[in-house]
Amino acid sequence: MNVLVIGSGGREHAFVWKLKQSPKVQLLYCAPGNAGIGSIAETVKISADDIDGLFQFAKRKKIDLTVVGPEIPLVKGIVDLFEKNGMRIFGPSKYAAQLEGSKVFAKNFMKKYGVPTAAYSTFARSQHAEAQQFIMKHPAPLVLKADGLAAGKGAVVCHSTGEALNTLQDFFEKNIFGDSGSNVVVEEFMKGEEASVFVLTDGTDYKLLQPAQDHKQILDGDKGKNTGGMGAYAPAPIVSQTILRRVEREIIKPTLNGMRSDGKPYKGCLYVGLMMTAAGPKVVEFNCRLGDPEAQAVLPLLETDLYDLLFACSAGTLRTIDLRHHAASAVCVVMASRGYPDSYETGKPITGLDSIRPESGVVVFHAGTKNENGKIVSSGGRVLGVTAIGYGDDLEGTIGSAYTAVKNISFDGAYYRSDIGRKGLKN
Repeated sequence: MNVLVIGSGGREHAFVWKLKQSPKVQLLYCAPGNAGIGSIAETVKISADDIDGLFQFAKRKKIDLTVVGPEIPLVKGIVDLFEKNGMRIFGPSKYAAQLEGSKVFAKNFMKKYGVPTAAYSTFARSQHAEAQQFIMKHPAPLVLKADGLAAGKGAVVCHSTGEALNTLQDFFEKNIFGDSGSNVVVEEFMKGEEASVFVLTDGTDYKLLQPAQDHKQILDGDKGKNTGGMGAYAPAPIVSQTILRRVEREIIKPTLNGMRSDGKPYKGCLYVGLMMTAAGPKVVEFNCRLGDPEAQAVLPLLETDLYDLLFACSAGTLRTIDLRHHAASAVCVVMASRGYPDSYETGKPITGLDSIRPESGVVVFHAGTKNENGKIVSSGGRVLGVTAIGYGDDLEGTIGSAYTAVKNISFDGAYYRSDIGRKGLKN
């Protein structure tokens, strides 16, 4: 089978790495890919948001399955384009992808179908004054979210009324998120610990990957600015089997049933971002794809052939797949460029990659890298995802293996959190 993976980050490297292990995959392409992906698959110079170019490439190369990593092509309707032309593709339709592409759509959808989430109100840019009044009437902390896509940085926790008003001004007047911030969700702050559950579905049946915990803030102890994710580990003990059954009953089934009721079945991966509140699990956000860096921790735990699983989601045959996981844990530590998530420098040579051996149980997934004159250099804010896989019930040992590997890799200005996975030890 010929497979095309779309995207250029650590998530896509994890997809390619796992698909490479399938005996059914013959030719493996990635567009546009990165330096790490280029060492195990053929990279193609087509942007992930060029859906027409990707379609023409897939048609020309007789691609049997296209796997979409990032959210932008999904929100733009790449699945609709491929399916209209009889081509298999893993991901939700343009309509279904609104669960991530529009926070307003998602909140209204959850309200309609009784999915537990934070209380909220929504405002357009023309309602700036009304939004200010709403903020002043509701005690902080509050969370302000840009309606559209914002690279994982569009949610701001405001600890005072003044901070909330300033953030609203950033969205509406300073236009920091462009059109994505033209509508804003203002919602209550939910107390608790976050976790992520990943649903693979063909529109009717679904399977669950191992739950994970992401670490969004830039600094240890969940301090500082939000990022696209500084690390993740799986499985997350906070999502017990009892909690997971409740999430299925109260969140997953109503969401998938609601999509079918709307006449738009959800296919692909539904990422359910959860807050474990005193009242039970509630939805923080939906994503229409596998998370990054959660994918780098979740996919290595999968024992079932990934190609079979993704193809079944696209073909409506998921009920025939026996989903199995290794009895193991995985910890992914992101090595980022100094200054991220704000301005940062690129082009820094990376050393120590050749010191990581597959037999060590560590895999380095590239995120922001490129090959420059035969040398691997940094090309993004998040540069590498160093993932350790530890078999058995030894999360602490897996954490240690990940950080041992991290210390053997370096580039100028490299930064990483030192507490990835520690939450799992207390649970």
